[in-house]
Amino acid sequence: LKYKTCFITCLFISIGIMLEYEKHGELKTKSIDLLDLGPSTDVSALVEEIQKAEPLLTASRTEQVKLLIQRLQEKLGQNSNHTFYLFKVLKAHILPLTNVALNKSGSCFITGSYDRTCKLWDTASGEELNTLEGHRNVVYAIAFNNPYGDKIATGSFDKTCKLWSVETGKCYHTFRGHTAEIVCLSFNPQSTLVATGSMDTTAKLWDIQNGEEVYTLRGHSAEIISLSFNTSGDRIITGSFDHTVVVWDADTGRKVNILIGHCAEISSASFNWDCSLILTGSMDKTCMLWDATNGKCVATLTGHDDEILDSCFNYTGKLIATASADGTARIFSAATRKCIAKLEGHEGEISKISFNPQGNRLLTGSSDKTARIWDAQTGQCLQVLEGHTDEIFSCAFNYKGNIVITGSKDNTCRIWR
Repeated sequence: LKYKTCFITCLFISIGIMLEYEKHGELKTKSIDLLDLGPSTDVSALVEEIQKAEPLLTASRTEQVKLLIQRLQEKLGQNSNHTFYLFKVLKAHILPLTNVALNKSGSCFITGSYDRTCKLWDTASGEELNTLEGHRNVVYAIAFNNPYGDKIATGSFDKTCKLWSVETGKCYHTFRGHTAEIVCLSFNPQSTLVATGSMDTTAKLWDIQNGEEVYTLRGHSAEIISLSFNTSGDRIITGSFDHTVVVWDADTGRKVNILIGHCAEISSASFNWDCSLILTGSMDKTCMLWDATNGKCVATLTGHDDEILDSCFNYTGKLIATASADGTARIFSAATRKCIAKLEGHEGEISKISFNPQGNRLLTGSSDKTARIWDAQTGQCLQVLEGHTDEIFSCAFNYKGNIVITGSKDNTCRIWR
């Protein structure tokens, strides 16, 4: 068993470290969560505790692991009172934008468009770095392979997904096989697979190295509009217009569980950090929490007066945020399943919601043409990001939580710092 590297995981797989190691010549990964890490945690004692439980972390790695955890600890305390100012307005594409995504560090971001391209941008300067051309229809779903950030996947209405080099803009592979539009995609955490979800009711897993299809995930009776891997990459969930979410084994392509309970289309589906819970949002105005192992519903989160358009866990999995067409967002405790704050102030539906990596701020994007920053504990609105002239459909924090990108139907992206 040869221990290779250790690195802090990317924004979407939260607060923890990921070990990468070789076993019998095969590259494997293992995650260690640090959900209780705080600004006052004794790092030496924590590392000692981790090493007792994890034989991969030998004595020779102690200082390296300490340094990584200290860096993560510093990040938890950063930018808690950050005020954002408009830095750049980018007229990104000739035709409307579809999605915006940041790499882990926030040094660059990508935009997808109806003009059939994906563009790569430098966040610091606002300059265009590359235009990824080749799709024959709308580029709708886009993603970096975070935390590595050296590849981009684009899913299109032309029924294909393409894999690109961030450095050169070269297209490595074109994944063909879907019979309808690709509307969602995701890399697994190990960056060995890309999953695509389509209006053809299937999802497919593709091998990044050889460009081959690995599995087709069949079982939904309507369009798949959401998909997500868990932290360890051995499970994937797909949310569909058939009102269900299916849990799949990513190693075999087999169906593990069907989450049945919603009575309208699914809008979002995600795992918490330790992979124990699944959160689903639906057009039926509710979110549901599910036991990820047995597929049983453990709670229904109610209170919204209209469709749930987005939902998410914070990075420790202790808080849940929901965004609704009723113009409000809510924060729930994952432990008690009770609503602890109601976020009121938007004058239109909220289509996007996300926590900053530190977990103390929430970002929302709305059809009222504004994005807002909220206190995640009290629900108080701390800042309104104004200036777009049409609805905001996409918004995101970078890993440090000190940059926000907003994408709007006014055909511009705004960088806030």
